[in-house]
Amino acid sequence: MTGTALDTSLRGTFEVHVRNGQRLQWPRAETPTHYISMGLDEDLDRAAQLATSEMIEFLMAEKGLSRDEAYALCSLAADLHVTQVVDVTKGVHATIAKSIFE
Repeated sequence: MTGTALDTSLRGTFEVHVRNGQRLQWPRAETPTHYISMGLDEDLDRAAQLATSEMIEFLMAEKGLSRDEAYALCSLAADLHVTQVVDVTKGVHATIAKSIFE
């Protein structure tokens, strides 16, 4: 191992919403164009599974889809992005375009 990493500065505007009475397993995010769910685990496959499961939960809670509908939509339209493999914890983000719901 070389011990090197690529870091970058981040500038942006973040808006944080506290939702009383709602319990989430993982944070959720959104951009102007996408909804984002996250999964972190030592195993990359498990991190991907967590991100996908969180997206299914989001689609059920926020978009009124059944579990089967949300699962099918994720199979067709969710993109998985590996976002962290630097240390022991692996990170995966699932994204789904907001335009699907327009």
